[in-house]
Amino acid sequence: MTSGNATDDERVMRLALEEARRCLDHDDVPIGAVVARDDEVLAAAGNQREVANDPTAHAEILALRAAAAAIGSWRLEGCTLTVTLEPCAMCAGAAVLSRLDRVVFGAADPKAGFAGSLGNLLQDPRLNHSVSITGGVLEAECGDLLRSFFRERR
Repeated sequence: MTSGNATDDERVMRLALEEARRCLDHDDVPIGAVVARDDEVLAAAGNQREVANDPTAHAEILALRAAAAAIGSWRLEGCTLTVTLEPCAMCAGAAVLSRLDRVVFGAADPKAGFAGSLGNLLQDPRLNHSVSITGGVLEAECGDLLRSFFRERR
């Protein structure tokens, strides 16, 4: 998955979308994340902020923690984080600190995204690590899920 093959990216994004849809069961914003290395899925998670009453329980953070536990190291070199929404500053920072090779996201987040929308923390030259970015994978499907969620709450 680290190679950036579009077919692989879409396959893993579909897994992230499954995680995002599970969030609807506990009324959380439907965002899903998957960490994979080569063809192996190491971890998958959806947002759990509402269930855990934890502002840091974003899908990306939970998936990164689980992936690190699965491989026995906080260094996730060779891994790709695939997420349905462009990562926020916290999650982009966690991606850099975990030494990911790539971040793949679906929908852009013009209000909170830090993989190019509001800033690009993943590739900030002042930091000690840079993460490759692929955006727009299954963008319409990812965006539709989020728009539907928020439309129902208005």
